[in-house]
Amino acid sequence: MADHGPAPLRAGNYNIYTGTPHGGVVPLTAQLGLEPPRYCAECGRRMVVQVRPDGWWAECSRHGRVDSADVDTRR
Repeated sequence: MADHGPAPLRAGNYNIYTGTPHGGVVPLTAQLGLEPPRYCAECGRRMVVQVRPDGWWAECSRHGRVDSADVDTRR
């Protein structure tokens, strides 16, 4: 798996929706793109998440902030 995107979202050791080590089940709402990431993929820490009408941003205290606008341009 390639490491693309910001550190809090790129392929790492943790599931960005559940915080469990990789291999866990991804919730259906996340599979449908309706849920913002809640945990950093690199360190598994819970991120600060702000949901806006036009998207969301999530910030890891160690690995920085990612915005849905930045992620959507790579789809």
